[in-house]
Formats: sequence, C-alpha cells, structure tokens
Amino acid sequence: MAEFTMPSLGADMDEGTLSEWLVHPGDQVTRGDVIAVVETAKSAIEVECFQSGTVDALLVDEGTTVPVGTPLARIGTNTESRPTESPPAEGLPTETPPPSTPLVRRLAQGRHVDLAAVHGSGPGGRITRADVEHAEPEPAPAPAPERDKIAPTTRSAKPVRGDDSTRERPAPLRVKSSPLARRLATELGVDLAEVTGTGRGGTVRAEDVRSAATAEGTPRPAVPDTARTATARLMSRSKREIPHFYLSTTVDMAAALEWMHARNRELPLSARLVPAALTFKAVALAARKVPELNGHWIDDRFVPADEVRLGVAVSLRGGGLVAPALAHADTLSVAEVMAALKDLVARARGGRLRASETADPSITVTNLGDQGVEAVFGVVYPPQVALVGLGRIVERPVAVDGLLGVRPVLTATLSADHRAADGATGARLLTALDRLLQQPEEL
Repeated sequence: MAEFTMPSLGADMDEGTLSEWLVHPGDQVTRGDVIAVVETAKSAIEVECFQSGTVDALLVDEGTTVPVGTPLARIGTNTESRPTESPPAEGLPTETPPPSTPLVRRLAQGRHVDLAAVHGSGPGGRITRADVEHAEPEPAPAPAPERDKIAPTTRSAKPVRGDDSTRERPAPLRVKSSPLARRLATELGVDLAEVTGTGRGGTVRAEDVRSAATAEGTPRPAVPDTARTATARLMSRSKREIPHFYLSTTVDMAAALEWMHARNRELPLSARLVPAALTFKAVALAARKVPELNGHWIDDRFVPADEVRLGVAVSLRGGGLVAPALAHADTLSVAEVMAALKDLVARARGGRLRASETADPSITVTNLGDQGVEAVFGVVYPPQVALVGLGRIVERPVAVDGLLGVRPVLTATLSADHRAADGATGARLLTALDRLLQQPEEL
C-alpha cells in the first residue's frame, strides 16, 4: 500500500489546498494519471500519481489545506487491491472498458463521448485527451420540462395579513459542487444552478464552471492577490540569499530569421514558428553545453541537473509569475518547442498546469520581447542558479566583414548565482547561445 501525498509544487510552496478529487475509492489508476487538483498561491495544478494500482481511500476532503508531505490518499498495488468480481452470466459476453486516465474519463463525460466507441491512439490502445476531443459526442439529452425545474417552496412561519410573506417563496437550490468550482463561479459571475455538472452524481467541477464561463463569453477570473504575494516572497528570498552577477551579449538574428521564414513557407498557418521557439531551443542546448549553470544550489553546494528542464516565465492575469518547465527541452525539435510553448502558456494562464510541469526547472528563460523591452536582467528563481533574459529583436546598424549594414539583433542577458559560477562560466553560456543561433539548421 502506497501513500499519495501533498506534493511540493515549487520552491516557495509550504502547503496546498486539495480542491478536487478526480478519482474515487475503487478506481484503477496508472502511474502518470491525473487524480487530483491542488490549489497553490499561484495556480490550480493537476497532480499525477506516481504508482499504478487501485485507489483504496481518500484521506483528505476537498477544500482542505494541508502541509506539503501530508498523505492525501492510499493506493494499493493491483495484487493488493484487486476487487473480487462475480463471473459473468453464462452466455453473456464480457466487456472490457478501454484503458484511459481519470482525467480523460472526466473529459469524455463532460463532452458526452462514449469511450467504448473511441479508438485509443496511446500506448497499448490507451485513450488520450486528443482522442476524446476529436470524437463525435453523443446526442445531448432533451432538456427537462420547465415544470420539473420548479424549486420547492417554503412558507413563512408567521404570515402577516396583507404582507407579501404570505405568498409561497422558492427556496434557494443547493447545487452539488466542489469548493474550487464555487470559488470560480463567484469570481466569474457564473450561476451554478445553470451549470451541468460532470462529476460524480452530477457534481459541478471547476472545469464545468470554466466551460460555462467561456460559452457565455465571461472573462477568466483574475488571479488572487496571493499569486503576487507568493511571487514577492520568492523574489525577496532570491535577492536576499543569492549574490547575483549579470552579463549580456548582442546576437545577430539574420541567419535564424531567414531560416525560420523559409520553414514557415512550408508549414500551415497554425504550425508556423515564431522567434521564441528558436531562442528557447538555443537556450536549452546552451544549458546542456554548460552544465555548470543547469542545476540547483542545495545545502551550500551546486547540484547539477540530470536533464534540461527549461523554465518558462509566464505572467499571470492580475499579477504574479509562474515558471512551468519544458522537460528535456534540449531534445525537442524547434516545432515541438513551439507547440509545447503555446500549450504551456495557455494552460498556465488558465490554471490547468500539471504537477510534473511545476517541479523545479533547472534553468529559466524570460522573454519580454513581445512587450517591447530590448533587454531584461531577471532575478534567479531559487534554488536554480541561472536565468536567461531575451528582449525584442530590433534593427541596428552593424559592421559585418568591414561593411556597415542594418541587421536584426537580439540582446540576450544572463543573471546567475555567483556561489555556483563566475563570469567566465556565464560568458561560455552566452557565447554558446550566440553560436547556436548562427546555425539554426542544427537546432
């Protein structure tokens, strides 16, 4: 029997709120399945389990705030928790449900998709989120007659003659909903009574509220002040504990942009690249070439990371920052980096990040070029030891081979922890970044 505990979803997280359970006792889960939603000071995070088996018990109620490391559920191995099943009646076929994750099953329920009719494209025939999103939904049930929607009535205990209190008044309906769904409904101005719940027994989940808000054209909720507070606390710790040093270099982007434009002529509009895809991939490769800046400062020493987990600084609506990670970013193609960036930023701002994406990145990149900034000197996210800043690509007069011309250039900066590295090491990383962008076909 294994315990599923409240995970640490960032260096600044001490506790979290269990907002939603996506599984119930008796459900089969596989390592990597999203089984719960945890709300932190910055965002709501989808949390995966780290073992396969059967959910034995849920130990923490929805809406409860507990410290990191607190047991949330017990999960038994398949041999420990395999339920006893009655044999099928003679002559009746047995039906094996298609393999899918709890999150996929919830998505299918919300979209009225019959999983038995969906072909799984994942390993072993597993049904993925994309399979459900492209499946044909079942016809929606006909709406109930209006008379079935009339709420029960109550009478005043002591009616007063001539007062409206003698009339029957509808009692407020109690809608089954999760704590996070109720909070989101308040922030978005969504009437829970008008939302169709996809949870167990018709319970309204947070995603149901978000879908209803999107359908009605209601703007997404602003991030609570706690996101800004959490960011301020982490940045204060960074400037208090980390002796920063800063470097910058100017990168000629002519070759990279020419290569990108040639590629885009061959790609559909939805898949076309932007400069950030090239620069982010180049940063990941540079971090691999200079491992002394790819890792963490822990227990008064530098611990190199086993992989390049490229943190992407994302500003949240209403204030605050999150820096989810692209795992193995140095091994992705430029097109894969582009697709991953679009997906990661959209989900970060929509509060739908995964726990595996919020685990500490090994190096972070921040890009403020789209905001018109030409250079950014960032603050290192502890326990990381380096942050690369990218500005706007601008045209500047540049001397090339003794001739003066106008070239597109980018200012790249490095903020680093002087305890882990020195200026010479930082210069190697920026030089590697420059050289990589001069040979974009090798990215």
